[in-house]
Amino acid sequence: MSHTFHIPVLGLGYSIDTPLKVARYGISSVLSIVDDELIERMREYHSLENERPFMPISKTAADYRAKRITAYLNLLHSLVNEQFDYLRSQPFEIGSDICRYFELLPDSSQLKAGYELMMDYPEGENKALFQHILRRMMTKGAIDVNIMSKVDKMNFSANGDYMGDENTDAQAALRGFANSNLRSSVILSAGMNPKLYSYLETFDAFFPDKNGDLQKKIILKVSDFRSALIQAKFLAKKGLWVSEFRVESGLNCGGHAFATEGYLLGPILEEFKQKRGGMIAELFQLYQTALLQKGIISANAPKQKLSVQGGIGTAAENEFLIKHYQLDATGWGSPFLLVPETTNVDEETLLQLAGAQESDYYLSASSPLGILFNNFKQASSENQRLARIEAGRPGSPCTKKYLCTNTEFTVQPICTASREYQRLKINQLQTSNLAPEEYQEQYDSVTEKICLCEGLCSSAYIKYNISKPKENKAVAVCPGPNLAYFNRTYSLDEMVKHIYGKLDLLAQVKRPHMFIKELNLYIDYLQTDLQKHLKELTDKKAKQFGKFKEQLISGIAYYKQLFNELPDQTSALMQTLYAELGVAEHKLDGTLI
Repeated sequence: MSHTFHIPVLGLGYSIDTPLKVARYGISSVLSIVDDELIERMREYHSLENERPFMPISKTAADYRAKRITAYLNLLHSLVNEQFDYLRSQPFEIGSDICRYFELLPDSSQLKAGYELMMDYPEGENKALFQHILRRMMTKGAIDVNIMSKVDKMNFSANGDYMGDENTDAQAALRGFANSNLRSSVILSAGMNPKLYSYLETFDAFFPDKNGDLQKKIILKVSDFRSALIQAKFLAKKGLWVSEFRVESGLNCGGHAFATEGYLLGPILEEFKQKRGGMIAELFQLYQTALLQKGIISANAPKQKLSVQGGIGTAAENEFLIKHYQLDATGWGSPFLLVPETTNVDEETLLQLAGAQESDYYLSASSPLGILFNNFKQASSENQRLARIEAGRPGSPCTKKYLCTNTEFTVQPICTASREYQRLKINQLQTSNLAPEEYQEQYDSVTEKICLCEGLCSSAYIKYNISKPKENKAVAVCPGPNLAYFNRTYSLDEMVKHIYGKLDLLAQVKRPHMFIKELNLYIDYLQTDLQKHLKELTDKKAKQFGKFKEQLISGIAYYKQLFNELPDQTSALMQTLYAELGVAEHKLDGTLI
């Protein structure tokens, strides 16, 4: 691995072609394969830009969704290979892309040390040999894909017949990846989907070849150790190996937020650190047994990596996480929204994000999935939502139908952000004889939902100037709260140097430590949830709140011990950490349950 960080998936369109921008430099990134319409349009754009033939795959074609995804991933694979081969063939001259490749590497990289040594060599045969060795050791960044496991809409034929489990959205997307030329990983996020996980077993690419190598790997994005172990055991019993666990902060992240029951990131990583070896042994025993039943012999456990993402903002935090918790890598997502050469953010949204304050980022119930969603107040999709309510036409036209999950009023599922659902639900509320205050509360809850299918693609269409006439151009964006501390646009070189500590982009910015920030987000979450249930607080809910608070208290105790064991305890930084922890503890003490 060239780098010790990766760029996680960013919405639907924001990182849809990020591999074309960073993979040749050895940086791995992740794109979403939820939206085949977006994928097909990006395939057309990049085919034409690179003078490649483009044959559209119609929605009337058999298995069109999987075929579109396969075709796009194959295009990315081919283009990145071309870019990398060209970069690797360049002369080692200052300012060239091949020199940029090595200069972006962390100082800890042996490859970088070799490059710097080679550059000091006198011209001659030995230098040429050295350059040949360096070229041979260069590696591309991975083109990984993300599937939200639960975004798995059932699909029906024109006459209303169910098209079968293998044609649900998530399974078709998985098939598209499995059939592609990529040698990379699928990141499964948003919880366990047994049908999808079982479907993995039907593809040979996820099983070891005669050399024990995996052509396609499985990565699980998880929020705690218990969940990771349950999911990995389910897969291991089928002969499927989890090659990496990506631990993500429950609330200090971008996109959908999956709050834990008060478990904080530090203690979660500590549990992984303490139990990682035992977990690998347990999983390998299950894995090896399952493979034997399939006639496959695996003598040694494949490598299993551990990484973390969500709220990392400084090189010091990055380095501490890797060293203290013995991680293989970290994920840096939201800050790359301010790096125009790596992600697809339109100019208007870019300016809004660069000038935003902490108060502009908030945890919302705006996702049609019914999962908490990190939202941005200045986004044009939010302005459009309010304008539609003002005009008496709340909700969105539902054109893509990826998030259709509600059957409250209809036989076939519809989306809760759709105009159809919101009209039906509001009509129901109007006949329910609710008190004015309760009616308004429920009305606001219904109309808070926004269309993510279109909103999370709009920015890419605008940036590439490929929006269709009359197409909705309102942009939805879902950064993590950590983005509030980055206040301008950056180059790729600046952001990478910041991650590795060669440049401090936040030197003049007052920002809480990532652990403290997450702790406060959880305390705010608890207090908000408690307020919602005060009128009708059942014994069961009271116990849940009590357990949640106890976990936060336990987390604070862990951080006190952790900070006490760190070097330079008398430094200004350590005093600040203790002070911030004390403020959070006092705030939690005042939360009466």
